[in-house]
Amino acid sequence: MDGVPVSASSPEPDSSDFVEVDPTGRYGRYNEILGKGASKTVYRAFDEYEGIEVAWNQVKLYDFLQSPEELERLYCEIHLLKTLKHKNIMKFYTSWVDTTNRNINFVTEMFTSGTLRQYRLKHKRVNIRAVKHWCRQILLGLLYLHSRNPPVIHRDLKCDNIFVNGNQGEVKIGDLGLAAILRKSHAAHCVGKLFQISFNLMKDDNA
Repeated sequence: MDGVPVSASSPEPDSSDFVEVDPTGRYGRYNEILGKGASKTVYRAFDEYEGIEVAWNQVKLYDFLQSPEELERLYCEIHLLKTLKHKNIMKFYTSWVDTTNRNINFVTEMFTSGTLRQYRLKHKRVNIRAVKHWCRQILLGLLYLHSRNPPVIHRDLKCDNIFVNGNQGEVKIGDLGLAAILRKSHAAHCVGKLFQISFNLMKDDNA
């Protein structure tokens, strides 16, 4: 790191654990999968500048060659992530296209506890106060999205697309791949989704 001397006895930085590095050399990807979907794989990665762990999202371009609509959705997700800045929206750091390996890569913040669905499966007993705290954060994120000009509509809001930092009780909306920037608001649809999520969380807790 700049301005930090390295003594002769200090070990040299070992990047051998990285299986891939971004074009700037700032982010290194480990060969550890955090999550995997139909076309996107999320790996554990490291931001050498900030000294924090991050999520490296990798999408194979050939998965979209037969589906221009899916490719358009991906570009939409990346574009949206670049413009959104809110405490209850997943943080976006950078993106690039790897033409050699035919990948699109983008780096986002990493969540210690995975998705809200995974979190509830791990923690069976949750007080209604905690559920309200989660819902309030989701609503704040939705309010921010719907207040954009034009409004940003998620269109796929569910527990699998809401992420948790369990040690802080922090909840954030992510996976905006199906989001659309619309001239007309469909906020009622998304709020309805939120009520369904709340109902499911409370139902699971009372089971």
